[in-house]
Amino acid sequence: MQSSIVTSINDNQLTGLPLASSPINVVPTVSVIIPAYNIAPYITETVHSVFAQTFTDYEVIVVNDGSPDTEDFERELQPFFERIVYLKQENGGVSVARNAGLQVARGEFVAFLDGDDVWLPNYLDQQMKFIRAHGCDLACADASFIGDATTQPTYMTAWMNDAPATGDLTFAELVDARRSVITSGVVAKRQSILKIGGFDPGLRRGQDFDLWLRLANSGAHLSYHREVLLKYRRRTDGLSGDVIDSHLRELNIFDKIEQLYDLSPRQRTETLTIIHKRRALLQFEMGKLYASRGDIEAASNSFAKAHELRRTLKTRAVLSLAQFAPAILKSICARRYNP
Repeated sequence: MQSSIVTSINDNQLTGLPLASSPINVVPTVSVIIPAYNIAPYITETVHSVFAQTFTDYEVIVVNDGSPDTEDFERELQPFFERIVYLKQENGGVSVARNAGLQVARGEFVAFLDGDDVWLPNYLDQQMKFIRAHGCDLACADASFIGDATTQPTYMTAWMNDAPATGDLTFAELVDARRSVITSGVVAKRQSILKIGGFDPGLRRGQDFDLWLRLANSGAHLSYHREVLLKYRRRTDGLSGDVIDSHLRELNIFDKIEQLYDLSPRQRTETLTIIHKRRALLQFEMGKLYASRGDIEAASNSFAKAHELRRTLKTRAVLSLAQFAPAILKSICARRYNP
């Protein structure tokens, strides 16, 4: 373990002072990066889960992203100050916070952990063994769920529940949502992330999805580690947001893929076909979610976009219900999403 540094980040300059006597020139294998915003009630359990790891060659970097609960947060974090690197910055979003952690990280590998999630004690040990055995640039472990059960469908018992059985992830699979990556389950080579520029600071939504896509598109080897090694907290006010926000993040990244990603002609054709299909599906799903909440205007807008992208009997039917029988539409959708 390394000595602690408390720093402030101003104009991208890092300054700090060691607080503990352990040598700062010993380079850890893994740098654990924890961004923090409004997570004071959870941070103690999260950090405890890191210090309970059976694999001990790591450093811990906590980045306070201008959180409004800083006073309470620092009170919870105080027992750990001499064992962590603690950064404070103006609020810039989770991309900026994680990039700040990457700036000071020294490990060959980085492990991302949201400040309300929890690792099992063998998380780092098993992840590092998996990476060494498979020679991958990124390993994503499976997760069970804790927290607000209302934000997670009851059939989902683990993150990778419906994912294909094979281990490696491709760019097309990520775009098509056949696979998704849970950020708190990622251990990756730091240089692979730095090589593609880290998290996009211009994105306030979907920045992690964008990073995994850019890594896959750069030729990095991404692999599923299908062992449940962490607990992922579901809460509507967290970094991951609710289901609608998740869909909006995905739609936002589709715009970036179309406009900015460097794709071969064949890959672009295949990717745009997938994106068109996904847009139609996501708009339809958002329509049902809005309707279940009684927001018929938003539901109608989403259903109309879905119908424009892919005209089907289902989209025509829900548009008719939204116009002529909104109460029935709400009742049907509420039974689906609020059993």
